[in-house]
Amino acid sequence: MELYLIRHGETVWNAAGKMQGNADIELNERGRALAGNLGRELENVPFDRIYSSPLIRAYETACLIRGYRNIPILRDERLREISFGSLEGSHYSDWMKEGCPYRFFFREPARYLPPEGGETLEHLCARAKEFVQSEIEPLHKSAERVMIVAHGALNKGIMCYLEGHGTERFWGEALQKNCEAAVFSYDGTQWESR
Repeated sequence: MELYLIRHGETVWNAAGKMQGNADIELNERGRALAGNLGRELENVPFDRIYSSPLIRAYETACLIRGYRNIPILRDERLREISFGSLEGSHYSDWMKEGCPYRFFFREPARYLPPEGGETLEHLCARAKEFVQSEIEPLHKSAERVMIVAHGALNKGIMCYLEGHGTERFWGEALQKNCEAAVFSYDGTQWESR
């Protein structure tokens, strides 16, 4: 079975460098164009099922990628982006300043402690792993190809599980770009990057 793990298209807040988290921000025109382009690239790739975060930026991306094909899109709360609590909408550049207690989110994720009302990376990884184990892995005999459309940090949480590492390597090589796909295969026991 193949798994396509896709980050949503660009939003106004992405373009402005704002931390979105659970804020429900829709795609901007560039984001819609990116999703439409990816949809055209994947139009001949048969998917059995598409899962999406319930947040509009991911769901709209999933709809644009699916196009007119008759493939169900299943929204799941476990695919929501990490919550930044009281600091949703703050600027990325502020998080990167020396002395900011949240700078570890990008620099040293294993040391990250969330703002008030926010979610830890460990919690994010646990719900991502639970989603894959309960929803995706059981499909390995009945589905050839599944798509998940979600978010930058959530997708990295899934990859922590698929690649078998902890939060110390949370970001891997880099954050997925908007509408970038990471592809994995599963043989019933092991995940491999494609």
